[in-house]
Amino acid sequence: MRKINEIFYSLQGEGYYTGTPAIFIRFSGCNLKCSFCDTQHEEGTMMTDDEIIAEVKKYPAVTVVLTGGEPSLWIDATLIDRLHEAGKYVTVETNGTNPLPESVDWVTCSPKQGVELKINRIDEVKVVYEGQDISIFELLPAEHFFLQPCSCINTADTVDCVMRHPKWRLSLQTHKLIDIR
Repeated sequence: MRKINEIFYSLQGEGYYTGTPAIFIRFSGCNLKCSFCDTQHEEGTMMTDDEIIAEVKKYPAVTVVLTGGEPSLWIDATLIDRLHEAGKYVTVETNGTNPLPESVDWVTCSPKQGVELKINRIDEVKVVYEGQDISIFELLPAEHFFLQPCSCINTADTVDCVMRHPKWRLSLQTHKLIDIR
């Protein structure tokens, strides 16, 4: 059983896959308490893998986004295998503080300053910018680096930071800008 906050179908609004239709599986709870968190994820319903897969199969997208809260508190190789068997490409959005199953197709890590990472692979780093020094995150072993304004309120400062640090790309919360889920 896994505690699911919600499963819904929308467009990926952030990072490398922005604009891609995706099935979002939002897990409940998180092991960090970030001041800028804009997700209501504490509530949830316990679901079996069969129930999760049945819900996922209702939607036509190939991409599944495991998000939260913090999905690493709930996922394992069994769930990833079941999603693959259903023909899905599995991405995870994580804070990186817990190991992930090796079989995940794409890892988006949103690291937090001063928090030790325990994941083996990062495809994409996505940092919510609050004026912090981002140079430490540039050392992470990832191919793609995205800097995101905090809830769309400090966009000019984030653009300025990206201009000074060209390794990074700007990631806007497109779903908020076009008013979709």
